Amino acid sequence: MELELRHLRTVRAIADTGSLTKAAAALGLAQPALSAQLRRIEKALGGVLFDRDHTGARATPLGELVLDRARVVLPAVSELQAEAVRFANATGALDRFRLGGTHGPLLGGLVDRMAAAHPSAQVSTYTSWSVGEIASLVIDGRLDFALIGTCGESPPPLPDRLVWEVVGVDPVFVMLPERHPLAGEAELDLAALADEGWADVPGEGCFADCFTAACARAGFAPVSVFETDTASVVHLVQVGRAIGLCRATFPPTPGVVTRPLAGAPLSWRHLVGWHPHSPAADATARTVTGATRAAYTEAVSRSPVYARWLGEHPRFGTVV
Repeated sequence: MELELRHLRTVRAIADTGSLTKAAAALGLAQPALSAQLRRIEKALGGVLFDRDHTGARATPLGELVLDRARVVLPAVSELQAEAVRFANATGALDRFRLGGTHGPLLGGLVDRMAAAHPSAQVSTYTSWSVGEIASLVIDGRLDFALIGTCGESPPPLPDRLVWEVVGVDPVFVMLPERHPLAGEAELDLAALADEGWADVPGEGCFADCFTAACARAGFAPVSVFETDTASVVHLVQVGRAIGLCRATFPPTPGVVTRPLAGAPLSWRHLVGWHPHSPAADATARTVTGATRAAYTEAVSRSPVYARWLGEHPRFGTVV
């Protein structure tokens, strides 16, 4: 029998779990089938790889040797496969702009600018609530750029494999129905909204936890939080069912007003990411990043409330 990658994965699974029973469950195999496979692997390698008893499985010296090699070979092969897929999917990337976004306010502005600046290039978009999915598609070469947001200072996904550049930092504003008793205030304390229901858009990351923590610091727990799409958040606010949480760049919308929270207890970073070795890197990345900053600056200008607020809070806004 010739040794295959799946055999090395089997050996690694047994070592990682410490028993054949747990390894079989992790690999989706019946334990007798895994035991038989291990015997074939040991026969091919010329010796016993694990000492087994009622307490579990421990690697023998030969097993440690095989594991040392497996822990080098398996990640290398996985990286080779990912790099090959990324390279194959990146063919012709300089003649197209494949943009991925997470339903934020800047994707439309970026598409408009790239299409205007490169009329002969194909501009396409992909959206998802999952920043992890968007980042993985960039890793695989299926997208050229990711336009995402992260809560506060939390890191973007896959920071060791993708280049990320911050283009803007927003405070999180609240969205109120225009007839709300507090709609005329220039700034609101979070505690003043303690008895309200809330609505925001779903997503990965720590935003929900950060919001709950901010409420706790203000002395209350949220009564309810509706996670739904942007249009539904606006509707719930318009009919007085909830207070919305939104980025400060949220555009003016009939029936609602946006207001800053005192002390800016929540913030949101807008980032552009790309693979450092893709054909879309370097000059193209600078072009896309510049266009995203321009789209962000335009979004700020469309929100008079935010534009005025920025004058007194210079740590927010466009990041150059």
